[in-house]
Amino acid sequence: MKLDVLAFAAHPDDVEISAGGTIAKMVTAGKKVGIVDFTQGELGSRGSAELRMVESARSSKILGLSVRENLKLADGFFTHTEENLKRIVQMVRKYQPDVVLANSITDRHPDHAKGAKLASEGCFLSGLRKIETELDGAQQAHWRPRAVYHYIQDYFIEPDFVVDISDFYETKLESIKAFSSQFFDPNSSEPSTPISGEDFFEFIAARAMQFGRPIGAKYGEGFTSHRYIGVDDLTSLL
Repeated sequence: MKLDVLAFAAHPDDVEISAGGTIAKMVTAGKKVGIVDFTQGELGSRGSAELRMVESARSSKILGLSVRENLKLADGFFTHTEENLKRIVQMVRKYQPDVVLANSITDRHPDHAKGAKLASEGCFLSGLRKIETELDGAQQAHWRPRAVYHYIQDYFIEPDFVVDISDFYETKLESIKAFSSQFFDPNSSEPSTPISGEDFFEFIAARAMQFGRPIGAKYGEGFTSHRYIGVDDLTSLL
């Protein structure tokens, strides 16, 4: 299955929190979108790896994803190795996305920056013909996405561009809340975390409004790019 957009994430819920509105917008526009999670989030203080998989499936339906996979790398301990890079290459060649979204280039959780580097370098290596990979016994053709963009997570980073998600903010929230074990529940007896407080959703709203305001939108999601972004039509810019 060829995808228009493939999002990589260190943990299930990374994409939903930072790019869920963009994903929903792309799907509504008829684009095929998928997510590949690196880990099962098994080190999370709340819930479990098994529950996270159930929640991921629920969120995938809300967003209308074409596919979602989990590489089951070690949460907190996955590293930048040849083996892991080739896992990324396999996914890029399998789905042949035009655009890849990846974790934030720096953030509070070290897995996020590690995931950003792994995804970005994997996309480049996927385009090299002399790197040979197989999947399910079949030789894969080389493929390099046209662009890799990094969504912005906990730490604020000045975005290179912002997507207007005003019409898709509620879908974004619904997809986040699909991971109910991670977020606010007054009846939960599990430990408190930086994202389990009731005020976390206030942060989500404030960040979306912060990104949206400069482009004249109620809500936005920001992204960074390692390269210049080409523009075909000035009148299409907000």
